[in-house]
Amino acid sequence: MPQSPLPIPTAQQPPSRAAFARQALWLPLLLALAASAALMAGGGDQWLADQLFQLQGQQWAAKNAWWSAHLVHKGGRNLSFLMAALVLLALIRSSLHPRWKPLRRPLGYLLLSVALSTGIIALLKSWTHMDCPWDLQRYGGLRPFIGLFEQRPVLLGHASCFPGGHSGSAYAWIAAYFFMLQVRPQWRRPALLIPLGIGVVFGFTQQLRGAHFLSHDLWSLAISWSVAVLLYTWMFAPSLATARVPRPATSTVGETA
Repeated sequence: MPQSPLPIPTAQQPPSRAAFARQALWLPLLLALAASAALMAGGGDQWLADQLFQLQGQQWAAKNAWWSAHLVHKGGRNLSFLMAALVLLALIRSSLHPRWKPLRRPLGYLLLSVALSTGIIALLKSWTHMDCPWDLQRYGGLRPFIGLFEQRPVLLGHASCFPGGHSGSAYAWIAAYFFMLQVRPQWRRPALLIPLGIGVVFGFTQQLRGAHFLSHDLWSLAISWSVAVLLYTWMFAPSLATARVPRPATSTVGETA
């Protein structure tokens, strides 16, 4: 009696766009929202700022220090502009040089993601009207603390400290993770960890200066990650591998020629 043929296992199919977004977007966003609730509504922001303020002798000693105001703040901002300019030049080259043509779409994605992330953060800063810690009465300033969803008195004037713009200029580059998924998958983790590390340094420096609460920087990270994920799912197949998935084999074990 002939042995019944056994099907050859087929390659695993890439996740759908919805599944990819659920894994890469919604879980990190939920964690960010939970952390923000603890920081903003639970008093975590003020507690951490209190410690940093007391550590500097009841003042923001790092506010105008050379290393924080010039090296990290201005220098970091210039670094982000330089990176964007280099990506733009590479994008132009990819449109002119045939050998660079495969990089055109990934480079366009990277530049667009960085621009959207920083643009959204800048727009929110102009809408939310939240003060920096150094402006608050609690830390020697003149203004009372007004929460994110509280009505701000007109007499207090304009404020633009939420989300954190400086940390956002680094976090926006986590889009490099998805860029590397398309061009050099083996480099994707460094491409994620380097912007994250720089963003933490930028954010903590601004917190030492009294420019931001921790939640301000957390929101910048959440915005940058969300933009990077959503734009990636729109521009590319939502697979964590760049290689094409082979078609399922139709042959079976036991068949004869």
